[in-house]
Amino acid sequence: MSDIFTRNAWFDTLFATDGLYWMGQNTNHLPPHPQVLAALNQSVAAAEFNAYAPPLGFESLRKAIIDDVGLPGVQAMVTDGGVNALSMICRARCRPATTFVTTDPSWKWPCQFAEQMGARVIQIPIWRAETHYRLTAEALAAAVDDDTAIIYLVDPNNPLGISYSQQELAEFIDIARRHNALLVHDCTYRDFAPEHVAALGLDQRHVVMSVSFSKWLGLAGLRVGALIAAPELLRELAPFNSGVLGASVIAQRAAEAGLKVKPEWMETLRAVDARNKERIASAVARIPGLSLPVFPSAGNFLVIEVQQAGIRPEALVECYLRQGIQIRQGVYHTATFGDRFIKVSTSVPEAWADKFSTLLPEMVAQARQLTDFRQPF
Repeated sequence: MSDIFTRNAWFDTLFATDGLYWMGQNTNHLPPHPQVLAALNQSVAAAEFNAYAPPLGFESLRKAIIDDVGLPGVQAMVTDGGVNALSMICRARCRPATTFVTTDPSWKWPCQFAEQMGARVIQIPIWRAETHYRLTAEALAAAVDDDTAIIYLVDPNNPLGISYSQQELAEFIDIARRHNALLVHDCTYRDFAPEHVAALGLDQRHVVMSVSFSKWLGLAGLRVGALIAAPELLRELAPFNSGVLGASVIAQRAAEAGLKVKPEWMETLRAVDARNKERIASAVARIPGLSLPVFPSAGNFLVIEVQQAGIRPEALVECYLRQGIQIRQGVYHTATFGDRFIKVSTSVPEAWADKFSTLLPEMVAQARQLTDFRQPF
């Protein structure tokens, strides 16, 4: 495990790098919608930040979140980013002698939250071309038993970008029901997946849903997300929230403004994201040894396999960082498969994707020769 102070200093340096192209954190860097900026400025001008928000979030935002997912009979709780919702769920359900079942790769932090509560984490490998890089019901059933507290599914998957059908989700839910486990459907990237299905719409007794405003709306630094669940489940989970004084007032105002303009905003964002993916895919196709295991990705990112090109992901990360572009090495997501790939964010200005693509041949050539590089986080 890396030293917490070294890790913090690393990211502090990145944050202080003037003009850095953030292409490794799946964050959205398009210029914000004017109405979102106006909501932020109005909230600051009114000094709303002097007071605490309601503990579950502003009622108007809670309603807007429920309207956005389009599911009747559920309630929403605004949290300090989607990650806080996931932490709350793990604190509520994970205990020693229970298991937390997810995929490999998955998102690392909920696995850590589960382990902190004494649960044993089981990760099911899905980096397999023969299963189309997807979790299967057969593999999940073999890993789940009556000791399973949580089945955690990131959909679309971060980093692979695959998304699950209604039939697949129904099969996963059936497994959760048989063992009285909670299926946690992490829908952080759902807005980039045109055919995304909310598992919560199929079952409200064994499913909860987490969402985020970091990716589609670009509010990563403001920290705002939500947990969506049936009222009785939310009553059970909410007392385990560490943010007992409510989420950021300013962030909530921006989130609500974003939901009001979401249709037009997403039309623009998806178009830019799609063009960036095509540009990067074209560049990858011209370099022997590089490949895209999943294309098109249902998330705002692409995984690029680099192993057959004879380079280390960390070396390529270092080469790009020297050019002012931050991308992510695979080991951040998975120790098992991390030496195979890098991940590149695509919800960014087109000039960023163009520069990444133009530099790719040179960066690959440099990375093959690079042996002295920093270990990124």
